[in-house]
Formats: sequence, structure tokens, C-alpha cells
Amino acid sequence: MQIQGHYELQFEPVRDAFAALFDDPQERGAALCIQIGGESVIDLWAGTADKDASQAWHTDTIANLFSCTKTFTAVTALQLVGEGKLSLDAPVAHYWPAFAAAGKERVTLRHLLSHRAGLPALRQQLPAEALYDWQVMVDALAAEAPWWTPGTAHGYAAITYGWLVGELIRLADGRGPGESIGARVARPLGLDFHVGLDDQEFHRVAHIARGKGNSGDDASRRLLQVTMREPEALSTKAFTNPPSILTSTNKPEWRRMQQPAANGHGNARSLAGFYSGLLDGRLLEPELLEELTREHSIGQDLTLLTATRFGLGCMLDQPHVANATFGLGPKAFGHPGAGGSIGFADPERDVAFGFVTNTLGPYILMDPRVQRLSAVLASCL
Repeated sequence: MQIQGHYELQFEPVRDAFAALFDDPQERGAALCIQIGGESVIDLWAGTADKDASQAWHTDTIANLFSCTKTFTAVTALQLVGEGKLSLDAPVAHYWPAFAAAGKERVTLRHLLSHRAGLPALRQQLPAEALYDWQVMVDALAAEAPWWTPGTAHGYAAITYGWLVGELIRLADGRGPGESIGARVARPLGLDFHVGLDDQEFHRVAHIARGKGNSGDDASRRLLQVTMREPEALSTKAFTNPPSILTSTNKPEWRRMQQPAANGHGNARSLAGFYSGLLDGRLLEPELLEELTREHSIGQDLTLLTATRFGLGCMLDQPHVANATFGLGPKAFGHPGAGGSIGFADPERDVAFGFVTNTLGPYILMDPRVQRLSAVLASCL
């Protein structure tokens, strides 16, 4: 496999570990960018990007980053908090009156960002096309009763997070959430990152496909069993209502929409650049970065059925939990995306890390490919 890009000699073992990913014949395409102190020490890409494995992955190839998007969304919301346009602890209904229905009058933005609002799923089944109708989705969530008393537990809002936080951004900023993220986060840092992709950029998007023959770890198998056997379970509804959630990744309408939980498109460079922008203070004032990265939720996740630890819109490291550690320092924070892509930062080492793949693995939190790369990086440091 020909590895493209550049690396500093100190990090040649990381380059070799990246190349070793392609020893697996199922690995199609991937990119890796690592910045230290804002400077790129690794910027690599390899493999193929299209459905038929005939088009090479290029320096400007982008991919659906899934839940890596969530932290971009959280930072945008926190910028609006800093400007006084939103408050972390005011009722959401102050900005969105209809949201007060069904016992949600005390739910706050802080609850939404830390997955404590009790709204990871909708009970009443919606048609597939509802996924692309913003008003239908926000109206359904405004009417939904929480699955638990808000603030007393946490459960990952895999897709509903995008409409919940996105609607608050829209109301406070007067434009679509993807437009806000672009204007406030991506363009100021020069990131090739998009929530709501222009059709003219579609030719750069890697086709996403699942790897086969790997059942994942205990956490992923446990969640799979629930979604297969319990159609009314919270976890099942979170990923299958609307039913098009899991089947839309490569569709034009998915790429076009502004769904800031899961349909950000970018590359490894944009992920590393984003976390560098957080570390060096270009995106948030120190007190808001402290809120972003301060522990808000920890323990058994009612959606993912495994131990998770969240700040506000980001996952925090769990050094002693095998499927939940970024593999560097205990203060690391970031967000994995479904199937293996990830962006994170280690503030103690001033490291910003971005990895993107179009070969989806079956893991719920951390993908072993990323953990191997991170372990080698740690040895180089």
C-alpha cells in the first residue's frame, strides 16, 4: 500500500502503524493527521475512496465523520453562551416555548449537551422521510416525554442531539446549525469541514462501507442483541427511528442536510485542526473550555449500555475502561464517530489527533485501529 503525505522522522513508527492498517484486506481508505503545538507532525492518507475501489484516496478526500460532528456543535453552542445569546442553565423552553411540553420545562442546554435530558429517542415510529424534515423532527422532540427524569441519569442522544442542540443554535443565531458551525468554527480555522455539503463537493466524498466478519467487543455485541430482539427498547429506537438513520450515509440528501449530530463531512486534517483550535484558545474562552471538558456524566449509559463519560458535547477519557480510553493522557477529550473516525486532544501533551476511515468497524466507542495508532504515538512522545 502506497502511503501519501508527510511525517517527521521522530514519528516514523506512527507512519508504519498507519501503513499496517492496510494489512487487513478489508481496509479501504483512511487518513491520519496529528498536530503538536499546532504544527502537523503527521499528515498521511492511503487507500481507495469510491465504492468500487478504483479511485484513490486523495489529499482533499473528505468523509462522513458521524458523531465527531457533535463537539463542533457543542463549541458553536458554547460560543453563543459566551455572547449571551444562550445560557447553559436557562430552560430550553425560554428559547423554544413548545419544548416545555410533557415534563421538559426544566430541561437546560447543559442537560442536552451532557446527554442528561432524557431525549435520546422518539417512541412513536416515524416514516423514513422524516429524517430529512427538520420541522417534523424538532416538533416531535418538543412533544416527546423524557425517558427518565432529566438530570438524574444519562443516555447518549446519538441522532436526536443534532435536532435538539441544532434548533437552539438556529433560534439563537438566526441561521441553520451547519451554517453557524461553518461561520463560527470551520472557516475561521480554515478547516475543510461541512455540516450541509454543497453538491459540487460530492465528488470528494469517500463512499462508506462496513467491514465484514468482525462482531466487535462485548459492548457492541450487547447493543446489537438489544436492537435485534427488543424493537421498543430505548436503545433500539435511538438508532432506528426514523428507520433511515442507519441507511442514509451515502445518500445525497444526507450529505445536503444540516444534521449536526452525525453528518459532518471533513478529513483528518480538519479534526486535528479543530482540536488544535480548542487547545490554543482560538475557539473558546478558558472558562467555556473548562465547561466543555469538565465531567458532567459518568457511568452506565442508558442508550449505549456501556460505561461512558461526557463533558458538554465531548467524551472524556476513561483510562481504566478498555473500550473508552483515547490512549494518551487521562485529561484527553474528543469524540469518536460511528465506525472508527475520531478527533481528540490531549492537553497535557498539546496533541490534536484526527483519524478518518471509510471502512466502518463494529465498535461502540473506541476503535482498536485508533487505539493502536495512539499507543504508538505515545511511545514516540
